This record gives sequence, structure tokens and C-alpha cells, in this order.
Amino acid sequence: MPDARARGLTGEAAVVGVIGWPVAHSLSPLMHNRAFAHLDMNWVYVPFAVRPENLEAAVAGLRALSVRGFNVTIPHKTAIIPFLDQLTPAAAAIGAVNTVINRDGWLVGDNTDGLGFLQSLREEAEFDPAGSRTVIVGAGGAARAVAVSLADAGAARVVIANRTLARAQELADVVKGRGAQAAALALDSPELEEELAAADLLVQTTPAGMSGEADAVLPVPESWLRPPLIVCDIVYTPPETPLLAAARRRGLRVVPGWGMLLYQGAAAFERWTGRPPPVAVMRDALLEALAAGR
Repeated sequence: MPDARARGLTGEAAVVGVIGWPVAHSLSPLMHNRAFAHLDMNWVYVPFAVRPENLEAAVAGLRALSVRGFNVTIPHKTAIIPFLDQLTPAAAAIGAVNTVINRDGWLVGDNTDGLGFLQSLREEAEFDPAGSRTVIVGAGGAARAVAVSLADAGAARVVIANRTLARAQELADVVKGRGAQAAALALDSPELEEELAAADLLVQTTPAGMSGEADAVLPVPESWLRPPLIVCDIVYTPPETPLLAAARRRGLRVVPGWGMLLYQGAAAFERWTGRPPPVAVMRDALLEALAAGR
């Protein structure tokens, strides 16, 4: 495989990477370095483990080292904003940054999570969100990226279901401000079944399901999963979460979480390099790593 061979990086090599704490589990280096090798580019993608208390110093160091760009993962997506020079409209709307572009020392914070999510829907499920109705479980940063991207793509209605109703209402207000109908529900609300029955798409954005245990508690009862609902879980380890397994048992189309990871990474690749990303190559690297239990 191309990324398994030592590449002849020169003194002109461009460096990109990812910052987070922890970061050793990240699959992004595998995707991007496979892409650089495939295109014979003098680029390298490096994971940087950055403790929260060292974030400001790390950003200053990456700027000083002329790193061409970097991804941002938990827990830095919001905390990094004061240390950047500019936000794109997407990052400002979502209130979080997952990609930074270094333009000759000027650090621009972007967010490709929402774009990656929409591309995953279109490529993996042939689903166009325009005019659709969606139920989102969760109201954290990932839910915000999903909800904002759906509203901007023309979704008709977005329902936020969350354990804490106040957080769901806050996100629903953001969605309304972007032109879509929205509602907030508690996860135990009896209205949730009715909303799901009318929905085109269910998106699970919480860490639930990461254990992969078959008897894990589902975010909604399995009996509520009925055609023609499409079910998406942004958790990608394991690739088949309990929710996705339940949806398949009910005969529903599913969208695994690795799709969002793939396409947000592809969008970042293009922003840094100015070149079209080799998506098929990146997909192969990602799926091989997941199959190997990485």
C-alpha cells in the first residue's frame, strides 16, 4: 500500500496535522497520508497531542512553524476560537472549528463537519435533505454542525431530542434562525414517536453506541424505526453501532458514521492543498483501518 512505504519527503515538505487530547486514536493520519502518497505529494499529516492547558501555546507554535493547516478535535473545537484570526461563515454559525488553514501566518478557522455530513448522506444514501424532516438525537457540538448544515441545505423541519430540554431548545432556536422549522423535545417525550413517524431521517449524534454492545440501550425504541426512515449514527467505532444494527433489522437504509469522517477530511484536504481529494483512496484507508479494529 502506498502509505506503508517510506516516502522521500524533502526540506520543502508541507506539514498538516490534527490537534486533540487524546489524539492517538485518530484515523485521519491514515487517510491523509495515503492520499498524499497516492498523488506523490511532498506533504505529511502528523498527529499532535495537545493538553487543554497548552492549547494557546500549541496554536502559536503551529503558526510559527508554518504548518499549512490542521484539524481540530475534542476537546479543542470551541476553545481554539480566541486564538485564531478569522472564522469562516460555517465555523461562526456552528460555533466550533474542526479545520484551520494557515494563509501566510493568518489562521482561518473553518468547520467541514456539516459539509462532510451532507456529503455522506448524498454519497452513501443518495439522500437530498432539501425539504426533508429530520430528528436529531443530542444537542452538543456535533448535533449543532448537523442541524445547521441541514437547515442551510433546505431542510423543512429539524427536531432536536435531548436529555436536557434547555440545550435542545437552544439549538432549535439556531435552526429557526436559519430558515427551517424546528422543535425541541426531551428524549422521554411521548411526542418523539410521532415526530419519528413523520421524519425522513434520524441522526444520532451522542457517544452512545461506542461500546458496540448488542444489548446497549438505543436512543429510541427499535419499534419506532419504520420505513422509509433513513438512520445515521455519527459514531464510527464500531462501524456497526447497536442503532444501525437495529435499523437494518427493521429493513431501513443506514448511513455509518465513517462517512462523515471521510468527507469532512476530504473537504479539509482540498482547503489545504487546493487539489481535488482522492476520495476513493481515502475511503479505502479508512475502511481498512476500521476493519482491522483500529
